[in-house]
Amino acid sequence: MLTTSTVSRAGLDAIALKPAECDVERATAIPADTIAIDYEGREHIPDREIIETLAADTRVLLTTPVRADGFDPLGDDSLASELPSAVERILVAGHPAYLTDDERSRAVAPRLGAALESAPDSWVGTESVERIAMATGATQYDLLSRSTERELRALRAAGFDGDIAVYAPTVLSDDEDEILDAVGDYVSRRRPVASALPEDGDEQTDSQATGRTREVLLAAANDYALVGAEADVREQTDALREAGGTTVVGYPARDIEPFLE
Repeated sequence: MLTTSTVSRAGLDAIALKPAECDVERATAIPADTIAIDYEGREHIPDREIIETLAADTRVLLTTPVRADGFDPLGDDSLASELPSAVERILVAGHPAYLTDDERSRAVAPRLGAALESAPDSWVGTESVERIAMATGATQYDLLSRSTERELRALRAAGFDGDIAVYAPTVLSDDEDEILDAVGDYVSRRRPVASALPEDGDEQTDSQATGRTREVLLAAANDYALVGAEADVREQTDALREAGGTTVVGYPARDIEPFLE
């Protein structure tokens, strides 16, 4: 009897890893055709040898902030030039937490354009630069939100025929405590969620959250993450593709162990 992997049964097309949280070398055991590696600062960029080993059998995309020294196509691009040729890139403006004051002040649009000239197959992260990202015509890399399906349908109806990859923290469990421990803090920082949380509620955003706070966080987990048993997550990933998404990228928010099977 033909067996499938957890990644396949959940309907995930790619897996995203945070090198500050896990050993990227373990990705060689993940049965996925595509691995995306998030950027969490220069000190967490995997060694070249590790990336090359992973890229030998898997499509690897490395997130690179175009305003950061080392990845700036209009300045210091020394780190980008050292990447193995087999590695593709996800071009992003960059989270301010990982940028210096000088890097944050750099213009995004011309740097995305210049980076795409040298790496035309790159994906472009849309967070905070949606219009600029769309103007590039490159694969759009969106964060899952409560409006994603509606926006996907609108883009397709308007005639956009490019690729759209959707990134989502993923928890393969229907246990409420496990879901909140994994993504409670993440969803609490989303603006609509933060405004919906009770001002006088407890400050816990994990499994210790109670009352209205817990209700809001659990509802938000279904809007901003992929959570539930494999079959439940599969329904969500199928819905995203039906709406117009071309690739669903899951980030193991709790542990990568379930994704190794």
